[in-house]
Amino acid sequence: MKAPSKSDLFRELPSVDELVRAPGVGKLVEAHGATAVTDAARAVLAQLRQQISSGLVDASGLHLALHGIETAMERQLRTSLSSSLRTVINATGVILHTNLGRAPIAEAALRHITETAGKYSNLEFEIGSGERGKRDVHVDRLFRKLLSQEGVEILTIVVNNNAAAVLLALNTLAEGGEVVVSRGELVEIGGSFRIPDVMAKSGAKLCEIGTTNRTRIGDYEKAMNERTRLLLRVHRSNFEITGFTEQPSTSQLVALAKKRGIPLMEDLGSGALVELSHFGIGQESTVLDSLRAGVDVVTYSGDKLLGGPQAGLISGRPELVARMRANSLFRALRVDKLTYAAMEATLLAYVKRDYDAIPTLKMMSLPANEIGGRAEALVDAVSAGSGDLQIEVIDGESVVGGGAAPSSLLPSRLIAITSAKLSADELSARLRSSEPPIVARVEQGRVLLDLRTVFPEQDRQIATALERM
Repeated sequence: MKAPSKSDLFRELPSVDELVRAPGVGKLVEAHGATAVTDAARAVLAQLRQQISSGLVDASGLHLALHGIETAMERQLRTSLSSSLRTVINATGVILHTNLGRAPIAEAALRHITETAGKYSNLEFEIGSGERGKRDVHVDRLFRKLLSQEGVEILTIVVNNNAAAVLLALNTLAEGGEVVVSRGELVEIGGSFRIPDVMAKSGAKLCEIGTTNRTRIGDYEKAMNERTRLLLRVHRSNFEITGFTEQPSTSQLVALAKKRGIPLMEDLGSGALVELSHFGIGQESTVLDSLRAGVDVVTYSGDKLLGGPQAGLISGRPELVARMRANSLFRALRVDKLTYAAMEATLLAYVKRDYDAIPTLKMMSLPANEIGGRAEALVDAVSAGSGDLQIEVIDGESVVGGGAAPSSLLPSRLIAITSAKLSADELSARLRSSEPPIVARVEQGRVLLDLRTVFPEQDRQIATALERM
């Protein structure tokens, strides 16, 4: 008997309308609506057509597929109607992992978002007077406590990320004029964010000085003229220049800026609010360090070393920051109530010096022996059912990530895994297919799990995933 042709198989497929009207599909329509079920029917039928065209399905295979088509539609509905943004377990040891959402939000911040964003709030309302207020006050009052010094007032405003902060500051202070910056600081960070490109968008003109590895204070002074509006220093973010190098100190730049009556701005990028030396990380200036040194305006991120929500922060001399707030760009770049709620709760933890409440800082402070103890316990829990896996605990290192402290490594203890049947890449892919997905490192033919960036309550989930390998 002649085997059915592809045309014959295509004719076996029901129409979308027939499929939606099938008796067993009614419950799906009732649960998800006719539109969603119709879309699911189209998607399932398109998959079957593709399989027929590719020769992947014969008559018997098509019969089985049609017999289970309602189940396939239900599975398609679950996929299409579920959230694509989901929780993952970060076992990479990269604390500020840009692809995994950077800084985890503090529990207090999550509660404050729920309390204030789930109902109405006084975001821009002055309760005492009953008049319209400003949304800045909810965080500026806390930044003043953290950054103002005796006799020196500091004003802070919030925009949607640090690129926006740089753009707003440059446009406000230097539009139509020149900005002097060292060639060694013309950085590009993730997402193709380049300082020269942002400067061009701001309406300011770039004046490059020095060389990639050496720039002297004299280079700044020679470049300044009647068109100069700003001196700019940029944190090198995710790389370092070592060896035959030179750059002016902050005090030298401050003195030159004051002498010429030109503001000095520093883009710190990550922007720590506490001394990171307490966490074993050196050579990373804090926002307060820059302001105390006399820098007029500092820009930095909210979701990196600060450990809060995504935001761009501008702190500095009140008269300069007030000009930025009055810039029409500020309204386009401002943040919403969720960001203000999360930032306020995060800053309150800093005011109280409750650094353990901020996940980023807590992860940085974890000693290697504590991480090792958890790793040993996890391995012991898995050993009995690990099958073909070889698992051991080894010495290793974590990194801060997010363009912060690029040369700083934190001692850690890692779980190293190999398989007799699977390559390291295959094993890593299986971990990512777990629920929730587990993201690990692959180095030298081994899968490495660093519990520094894993919340303790997630240890059991990793053990379960490994037992099922």
